[in-house]
Amino acid sequence: MSSDERLGRSFWTLVTSSGLSNLADGVFKLALPLLAIQYTRSPALVAGLQLVQTLPWLVGALPAGALVDRADRRRTMVSANVARAAFVAVPAVAIAVDGGALWLLYLAAVGTGVAEVFYDTAAQSMLPALVDRARLDRANGRLFAVELGAQEFAGPPAAGLLVAVALALPFATSAGMWVVAIAVLTALRGSFRPARTGPRTSIRSDVREGLAFILARPMLRTMALMVGMSNLASSAVFAVLVLFAVGSDSAMGLTEPQFGILFASIAAGALIGGLIAERVQRRIGRARTLTLSVIGMIAYVATPAITANVAIITVVLFVGGITLMMWNVTTVSFRQRVTPDHLLGRMNSAYRLVGWGTRPLGALVGGALGQWLGVRSVFAVMGVVTAAVLIPNHRITDQTLADAEAHR
Repeated sequence: MSSDERLGRSFWTLVTSSGLSNLADGVFKLALPLLAIQYTRSPALVAGLQLVQTLPWLVGALPAGALVDRADRRRTMVSANVARAAFVAVPAVAIAVDGGALWLLYLAAVGTGVAEVFYDTAAQSMLPALVDRARLDRANGRLFAVELGAQEFAGPPAAGLLVAVALALPFATSAGMWVVAIAVLTALRGSFRPARTGPRTSIRSDVREGLAFILARPMLRTMALMVGMSNLASSAVFAVLVLFAVGSDSAMGLTEPQFGILFASIAAGALIGGLIAERVQRRIGRARTLTLSVIGMIAYVATPAITANVAIITVVLFVGGITLMMWNVTTVSFRQRVTPDHLLGRMNSAYRLVGWGTRPLGALVGGALGQWLGVRSVFAVMGVVTAAVLIPNHRITDQTLADAEAHR
C-alpha cells in the first residue's frame, strides 16, 4: 500500500470536495475584478471588493472559531457552501437579465467572505480527525496541492475564458460547483463535532481560551505575525494587479483569458510546492524552508515594480507559488500538531485573525496607494513590507519548533 493510500478514503473524500469548492472559489475570485472593471476603472472601487471580501476575517474570525468548536465541522462546511452558492447565484441571474451592477458584486463579495471564514476554519480543524498526526505534513501537502491547483491553476484561466463568453457565466459556474462540492462532502460519514468536557461555557469565554492559547505559544505568535505582514502586502498587490495587467492601456496589456493564465502560474508552482514540501523539510529543515518561503514571497510581490515583462512576472509568480505552498504545509502542520482537537477551531480563527485580518487593510492601502501614487507604487511599497517579514523569521529554528511540539 502506498503512503498516499494510507491517508484513507475519508481523507480523499475531503480532498475531492475541497478541490471542487476551491475551483468554484478560484473562478469566482478572479471573475470578480474582471467584472468590476466592466463598471469602473477606479483603483479604490476595484480594490474595495477585496476589502469587503476579506473584512469578515477581521471582524468575525474569533466567534466563528468558537462556533466551529461547538458544531459538527462537516455540517459547518456544507452550510457555508450553501451560502456561497446562493450569494453568487443572485448576481449571476441579475447580470444575465439586465447587466447587473457594481453593488451586486459587493453583495456577493461580502456574503462569500463571511461563508469563507466558517468553511476554512472548519476544514483546517477537521483534517486531524481524518489523518494520523504523524502524516499531517503529507496530508496537508496533498490537500493544499489539490486546493491551490484548483483555485489558482484551473480556476483563473477558466474564469478568464468564461468572462469572455458571457459575463454571468463564471458566477453561475461557481454556484454550480459549490453545489457539487456539497454533494461530495455529504458522503463523508461520521460525526465531526469535537468532544467537550467540563461545564458549559459561553462564546466569549471560548474566544478568550483560543486567544490565550495563541498568546502563550511564541512560535504560533511569531508565525501569525509573519503571515499578517505578508498577507497585508499580497492583498494590496492583488487588489490592484488587474489594473496593472488587463487592458490595452495597462502596463502588461493582457486580455482577460491571459490574466487568468498569469494567475495559473502561481497555482502551477503551488502544486509542485505541495508535493515537495515534506521532502524539502527533510533536506534543509523546517526553519530554512520557512526562510526560503519568505524570500519567494518578496520576489513575487515586488517584481511588478521593476518590470511589466510578462515572461519574467510569470516565472516569478510560479516560483512564488512553490515557496508559498511550502510555507503553508510547514506552518499548518505545525499548528495542527501543537493544538488539541477541541481547540483547533479557536486556534485557527485566532491565528487567522492576526494572519488574515490584515488582508482588508492591505486591500484598502493598495487601493489608496494606487489611486494616489499609481498602481506601480503599490508593488514597491509592499515589497519592502514583505522583506520586513525576515525580521521575526529569525526567531524560528528547528529546535524551537521541536520544543513546541514536545510540550503540546
